[in-house]
Amino acid sequence: MTIKKLAQGFLLLLLPVVAMADMSGTEKLDHFVKQVNTFQAHFEQTVLDPDGNLVEQAQGEFQLARPGKFRWDYNDPYPQHIVADGKNVWFYDVDLEQVTVKAQDEALEDTPATLLSGQALPEDSYNIRNLTSSDGLTWVELTPKQSGSNFQSVMLAFNKDELQQMIMRDSFDQRTRLMFSQVKINPTFKKDTFKFSAPEGIDIVGEPQQ
Repeated sequence: MTIKKLAQGFLLLLLPVVAMADMSGTEKLDHFVKQVNTFQAHFEQTVLDPDGNLVEQAQGEFQLARPGKFRWDYNDPYPQHIVADGKNVWFYDVDLEQVTVKAQDEALEDTPATLLSGQALPEDSYNIRNLTSSDGLTWVELTPKQSGSNFQSVMLAFNKDELQQMIMRDSFDQRTRLMFSQVKINPTFKKDTFKFSAPEGIDIVGEPQQ
C-alpha cells in the first residue's frame, strides 16, 4: 500500500475536548461528525503486512477543513505533500520533482476519506458497531456496506476527549495504524492552506478540474 493510498484512506479524526467519558464509540463518532469543522494534528503512521511484519513507517502533519479539504504533509522518511482543495487532490513527491493531480471524487472513491467531505453521514456507507474497551480507550468499528470495497474495516480508538488511533485494514489484509498527537480542534486556517501551487519547473501529471 502506497503512502498516497494510505493518506487517501486515512483519516476520520478527532473529537473536541468535552465531557465524553461515558459515551460509547458510536456516540463519540457521531459527536465528531457533528462538531468538528477544522482539525490539526501531528501523526505517526505504521503499516504492517498480513503476518504482522513492518512494511513502512512515516510521520508528519495533518490538517482538515470541512467540507472536503485536507492536507497531509509527510516529513519522514521522505517529504511528500497531499492536498485536497475540494475539487482536486494534488500529490507532490519532492524527491521525484513531480506532481500528480486527480479529480477529488475519483481519487477518494471507495475510501474512508469520503467521510471527511461532510456531505454524507458514516452510517450511509458503513455498518458501525461498538467494540470492547481496552487500555482506557473506547473502540468503534466501521465496515463498508458496499461489497468489493478496497478496505475491509476501519477501527477508531477514543480516550475520554479525542480519537487516539485509527486502524485501517485493506482488501489485502494490510493494516495501517495512525496515531495522533498535538491535536487542535476547530483551529482557524489561512485562506491558502488548502490551495496547492506547483513549484516552478515541476512536472504536473493529469488535468485539474475547474
